[in-house]
Amino acid sequence: MSGPGCIIRAEAAGDEAGVDALLRAAFGGPVEADLVRRLRADGDVLLALVAEAGGDIVGHILFSPLTGLAPLHAAALAPLAVHPSRQRAGIGAALVREGLVRLRAMGVDVVLVLGEPDYYGRFGFDAERAEAFRTPYDGSYLQALALSDAGGAARGTLHYAAAFAALG
Repeated sequence: MSGPGCIIRAEAAGDEAGVDALLRAAFGGPVEADLVRRLRADGDVLLALVAEAGGDIVGHILFSPLTGLAPLHAAALAPLAVHPSRQRAGIGAALVREGLVRLRAMGVDVVLVLGEPDYYGRFGFDAERAEAFRTPYDGSYLQALALSDAGGAARGTLHYAAAFAALG
């Protein structure tokens, strides 16, 4: 798929250094890069996409599995990053949209994100829907998006991958 001036594709072997550099630039430090590295090492990457422009990785999104409500298939969106020089150009939105399309095709029922409600709300994420779940991140910035009827009816406790606990 194409985004604004870039190609959106699945993260591939060999992308690690470019993703790491992007995350450090976008977030101003190593925390999110360390999170992604640990999620990969633990086998907790459900889906990771990159936005590539001119051979450079300019955007990245990662979804990891949430557990605790089997047979419900749930995912966490974190992190989403766009290189500072390319922000506000629609790359992040293109990554979110493509990620949601792919998750729906994979049979994911619900996605949670901890982020800015005004930004994620335009994709259908909703803090009120997230109130049906218990997580370590409950509050007004936790939002949920149902991708299926099962996801819309689900309630209960969801567990994030272990790598998130290291964030504090």
